[in-house]
Amino acid sequence: MTVPVLSASPKQILILGTRSLAEEVADVISEMPGCEVVGFVENTDRGRCDNMLRGLPVYWVDDVGRLAGTHLAVGGLATTHRKRYVEQVAAMGIRFATLVHPSARISHNAVIGDGCFVSPFCSVSAYTTLGEHVFVNRGSLIGHHTRIGNYVTIHPGANIAGMVTIGDGTYVGMGAVVIDKINIGSGSIIGAGAVVTKDVPDRVQVVGVPAKVVRNDIEAK
Repeated sequence: MTVPVLSASPKQILILGTRSLAEEVADVISEMPGCEVVGFVENTDRGRCDNMLRGLPVYWVDDVGRLAGTHLAVGGLATTHRKRYVEQVAAMGIRFATLVHPSARISHNAVIGDGCFVSPFCSVSAYTTLGEHVFVNRGSLIGHHTRIGNYVTIHPGANIAGMVTIGDGTYVGMGAVVIDKINIGSGSIIGAGAVVTKDVPDRVQVVGVPAKVVRNDIEAK
């Protein structure tokens, strides 16, 4: 796991997003030694920059380039559309922190990509790889020898077994279960509480026990 190191101590963190999840991310980061949230970044409603959020400034996205040498960013959005937001900020020279809450258990044999956020009480097992900008919400379990693509969102209490592959931009809903050796495509949605017992193709939504396809050609959010 590689985390960019700046001269500032503690690390100065900007959170992309200004909605309720961004506030929760800020609260979680407050429990991470060596990190300090110093502001939020907005990219859709400039009016939100007129007021403080939880006592911290809200920066308009076009203005954050001046902070590139001293600040790191992390996503504060559950939507997998955060890819566009991340790319917008990265183009200004901002680098991204990889943040893991102290209560999470990450195997020393796991690989965690840049920009990942791992919430409290999660587990990432041996020889598992998380791509870039993966959001792992509280209490999620990820088994051994599993490969998670870039910009995947894993919601609270999801249980992903060993030797699973999940493609880029897929959204795993709250409490979903994925049994071992399953391949899930890119851009798909696994519904809350679904139990995935067979492979899932790209860009579909599956729900139920066992999970079945209910929509095709979807765009994950």
